[in-house]
Amino acid sequence: MAETLIDRDSEAQHLRELAESGRSALALVRGRRRVGKTYLLNNLWPADRVLYYTASDTGAEINRRVLVDEAARWSRTELRAEDYPTWRALFGALLRLRPDAPIIIVIDEFQYLAEGPNGLREAASELNAVWERQQPLRPAPILLVLSGSSLTMLEELERGGSPLYGRLDASLTLNPFDYFDAGLMVPQYSAVDRVRAYASFGGMPAYLARIDDTRELDQNIVSQLLADTGSVRHLVRSAIEQQEGLRNVARYRAILASVGIGRPTAGEIAASIGVTRETIRQQLQHLVDFSMLTMSPNFGSDRGIRYRLADPAERFFYGITLPLESAIAATGAGQVWRELVAPQKWPTYVGQHVFEDVAAQAYRRWGPQQGVPVVPEWRRWTGKDRTRRQVDIDLVGRTLDGAVITGSVKFRNRPADARTYLEHIEALRRLADSGHGWAGEALDESAGFYFVSAGGFSDSFFEAVEPGQELICWALDDLYPDEG
Repeated sequence: MAETLIDRDSEAQHLRELAESGRSALALVRGRRRVGKTYLLNNLWPADRVLYYTASDTGAEINRRVLVDEAARWSRTELRAEDYPTWRALFGALLRLRPDAPIIIVIDEFQYLAEGPNGLREAASELNAVWERQQPLRPAPILLVLSGSSLTMLEELERGGSPLYGRLDASLTLNPFDYFDAGLMVPQYSAVDRVRAYASFGGMPAYLARIDDTRELDQNIVSQLLADTGSVRHLVRSAIEQQEGLRNVARYRAILASVGIGRPTAGEIAASIGVTRETIRQQLQHLVDFSMLTMSPNFGSDRGIRYRLADPAERFFYGITLPLESAIAATGAGQVWRELVAPQKWPTYVGQHVFEDVAAQAYRRWGPQQGVPVVPEWRRWTGKDRTRRQVDIDLVGRTLDGAVITGSVKFRNRPADARTYLEHIEALRRLADSGHGWAGEALDESAGFYFVSAGGFSDSFFEAVEPGQELICWALDDLYPDEG
């Protein structure tokens, strides 16, 4: 058994409670590849209590035979594959295993039990028929966990019309770690390097596990993310190929690459790969469904959708590694890092493309303990004022009672000073004068400001603040409070 399960306490507790509830239960667990589903499900219960099977992309017949062999080995029962030619027969046999003992059966990558959505629906129908008839007759309860990484296919299992609709006792989605939990996987690093590790390796446990935090972070980035032999580089690159049922993977990768180099709108993406917006509309939606892209409209508007790569590791690969592949091949990853990435791209990338997310995550994580107003959703605002000057507001949100909170986020060594505060106020005034009502609300005395500065705050910052202004100011120590 593992000593700890980082960021999976609620999911682990829920599944353990189902197993100990004294009644049979059916659960669904889904999440992207590398997010830690297998690790979680392998570390919840003693091995002798759990039949754990991972299906493979080899077809229904092979999976059926291998699952029979695994069930026979685990239960020490004589089972022959030829006796169970259908999923209904096999599911029935599984529910009869060790009938007098409370057991758990986990079928991971459940989507591979059949080919495509229709085949999976048929397998789910066979399971439902057996579950309804047999599990009430078991003397001891059974917990059956279906798990997988095909998010869209597994979501269909719990929708209306699905054979399992209304049957699930739990439906859990495992998400990548946020900045704080990612930092727990590199405990030897300082707070600054934990942010940078999250900015480069993202929130996927499988990627973070490749970091050796007894070495400098730069060395890990070079060897794992930039070098041709980097294992994380290859994992990120192949992530799109792991999605089931995709046609024209090259087109999907081209879309991700376009977003990575700073073309966030559908029109810009389409133009960069030489197609029309209508041509890629469905593919963009698929990438959102796969949790590889997010859609982030400007605050106060549902128009002007901008796409972002969901995980920082993908932002690093498609925004930094991929555009520099030729240079890396020609001069080596170390030299590219020293001469091109570290002094030029890296500081801007961390500050503008990741640290704003860290600030939003920190507010959600620590805000309730600090008693700050709840903000259900943070957004960014980017665009031009009425004079056509560029304006960027790092964070904008509304509290539950409707008040506007805006924020400015700085990832730099020096403390934020009066200029940081005054520039934020001036940007809001320009937007308010340009007809953006929310910006006027943000300047109201009842509104609040949320500033995050990695380097802390100077006296001049607070001297510039108007008396009575609601102010939340967090430095790195606030983002990584003492766990003790």
